[in-house]
Amino acid sequence: MTSPYKRRDTVSWALYDWANSAFATTVLAGFFPVFFQQYWSTGVDPTISTSRLGFANGIAGIIVAVLAPVLGAIADRTAGRKRQLVMWSTLGVIGTASLGFIGQGEWWWAAACFVMAGIGFNAGNVFYDALLLDVASERELDQVSAFGYAMGYLGGGLLFALNVIMTLNPQWFGLESAAEAVQFSFFTVAAWWFLFTLPLARNVREKPATTPAASLLTAARDGLRELKTTIQHIGEYRPITLFLIAYWLYIDGVHTIYTMAVDYGVALGLPSSSLLAALLLTQFVAFPSALALGWLGNRWGPKRGILLCIVVYLSATLYAYFLDTVVEFFGLAVVVGLVQGGVQSLSRSLFGRLVPEGKGGEFFGFFNLMGKFASFLGPMLIASVALITGDSRLSVTSLVVLFIAGGLVLLKVPSR
Repeated sequence: MTSPYKRRDTVSWALYDWANSAFATTVLAGFFPVFFQQYWSTGVDPTISTSRLGFANGIAGIIVAVLAPVLGAIADRTAGRKRQLVMWSTLGVIGTASLGFIGQGEWWWAAACFVMAGIGFNAGNVFYDALLLDVASERELDQVSAFGYAMGYLGGGLLFALNVIMTLNPQWFGLESAAEAVQFSFFTVAAWWFLFTLPLARNVREKPATTPAASLLTAARDGLRELKTTIQHIGEYRPITLFLIAYWLYIDGVHTIYTMAVDYGVALGLPSSSLLAALLLTQFVAFPSALALGWLGNRWGPKRGILLCIVVYLSATLYAYFLDTVVEFFGLAVVVGLVQGGVQSLSRSLFGRLVPEGKGGEFFGFFNLMGKFASFLGPMLIASVALITGDSRLSVTSLVVLFIAGGLVLLKVPSR
């Protein structure tokens, strides 16, 4: 059988991760939060700016959380998964490009465009995950899923590095200021996202829908009815239920480390330039390691691979308590990068093994739903411990609870 890395449909599918990861790195994790506060919300108290950004993130998260299972149901009842992905990603591209036109102080428009782009990004991922089952056989799920994440880390990291250089040296690119460079970077993300979505649109072939073709309205109505039944009887899918609980716990810890690491470094007094460099380093380390863990998952089993990643995260979280220097922070970034892509890709492939035939979109909707809800428990845990103890080191260490609990539940999940 031809290697999945050499098949046009598989490579085209993985290139979509290369495409939209530019939004995750440059916009979500990189420029938007800082630019929103310093440019679009200029002249107001920082707490007001933070609340505005929080509401924007919250609105986008709620909309996507509600839409995810509905979109998954539609994916199962139509042969239009690819068409839906292109439609939602186009919405994300338009929202991202619009950020480049928004003037200083216009925070409302910035928040609205950010919400639009976030909805397109997350909704498109529901159909992207469902298409994994169209481009990979069961024995290839680990490798292909890891291939997608690896391409995402590489592509997102490359464009992010270019955009960072652009903001540090705007004159090299014919730009007048760092602010203009940041605005231009939003255009580069939109173009990157659009361009590398085209191979998937052209080369990926969907498997036929499990039910006769139907209009979107009919598919949504029938899918919601079926979804309601699935929710009522979710307990009958015990392996899936256990996995989703485990995933919710440990991936919350993963997301919290990703989003809070820079803040933790700042709290320790480390220079922001070094923290940004560490973020870039994590992206590039995650590229080969995701491929390696995909190979390991294929040989060793995805559940064992996930448990290995959880142990590494647990150890890194404990080590963070003693971290003092930039060198140590870089070392921690390398360790996290080694498992960051692997824990995500192996989780997706293990879940794909557990999904009943013909329900890929619907259950991947649940999978994405849990991913969206896995974004508040860790930060709340950190905030509560910090408030009670006044110790930021101890607050980060509290995340070990999520990794231990997630790992224990995962041990009860069958491998198939």
